Amino acid sequence: QVQLVESGGGLVQPGGSLRLSCAASGISLDYYATGWFRQAPGKEREAVSCINGPDRTTYYVDFAKGRFTLSRDNAKNTVYLQLTDLKREDTAVYYCAAGPYGCSEVEPGFLATKDYWGKGTPVTVSS
Repeated sequence: QVQLVESGGGLVQPGGSLRLSCAASGISLDYYATGWFRQAPGKEREAVSCINGPDRTTYYVDFAKGRFTLSRDNAKNTVYLQLTDLKREDTAVYYCAAGPYGCSEVEPGFLATKDYWGKGTPVTVSS
């Protein structure tokens, strides 16, 4: 059984930081591409970033560049998304997804297929 479980969300002040985790079971994330997405209330889900399995190449949308950073711990089979300099517009539920093909800048959400999804972790940026 494949599962992705996000954690690390919460309430943070503008300018603050959070570290989100995407822990996988049933698949090894070093052989899957892992994408991060977010969805704010009343808005469509949007891509945030993607990290390749074998070579750890990373991709970021414009609003994430310079503020969000991907990493992976193979021993823990977990992908992390470090969020810094958070803004109110970053408030959303953050999801991770995994697919067997590599990340691509020409694919919607960077992933050709999104075979597995987590249930999300909410991030609220507010003073």
